[in-house]
Amino acid sequence: MKLHIRNMVCNRCKMVVQSELETLGFKPLVVEMGEVTLDREISDGEKGKINEHLQQFGFALIDDKKSQLIEKVKTLIVGLVQQHNGELKTNLSDYLSLKLRHDYSTLTSLFSEVEGTTIEKYFIAQRIEKVKELLVYDEMTLSEIAYMLNYSSVAHLSNQFKKVTGLTPSHFKHIRDEKRKSLDEV
Repeated sequence: MKLHIRNMVCNRCKMVVQSELETLGFKPLVVEMGEVTLDREISDGEKGKINEHLQQFGFALIDDKKSQLIEKVKTLIVGLVQQHNGELKTNLSDYLSLKLRHDYSTLTSLFSEVEGTTIEKYFIAQRIEKVKELLVYDEMTLSEIAYMLNYSSVAHLSNQFKKVTGLTPSHFKHIRDEKRKSLDEV
């Protein structure tokens, strides 16, 4: 039996969900982003128990088809940004249509209706979060980050970063540096 789970977007999430299902006495056969395959069918009561338990960790079971599809869109975008560094061999609309076997106009309409934002804005927000993460690590130049995340230029990344955050990447980095203290100053 397949369970669809909201907010399960990283490898740590997969580990938590698997561990918690095992704690509850269920046997997950396959645990993927947003989806778990159990070894057997479960009752509505068991689903309720799982949902209640997983909500403590910020997850929730998804029963309706629309929500499942939206969660799959989110999972694909997060995976694309986090594991594949935003590298697309094609454009985002073709990628999602191919992966989900749905017309992009259907996906974008449904996504906007339920999430209150567009798929493109969600994708941009995920990329900017990745940029912030990489800036905080301070191991790459902005040029290297732009290249890694498939931005056409550093200027494009900087403009998008400022539009989303209200800060330039260098100002964001400067603010972060000001907040940190060395151990001997604590």
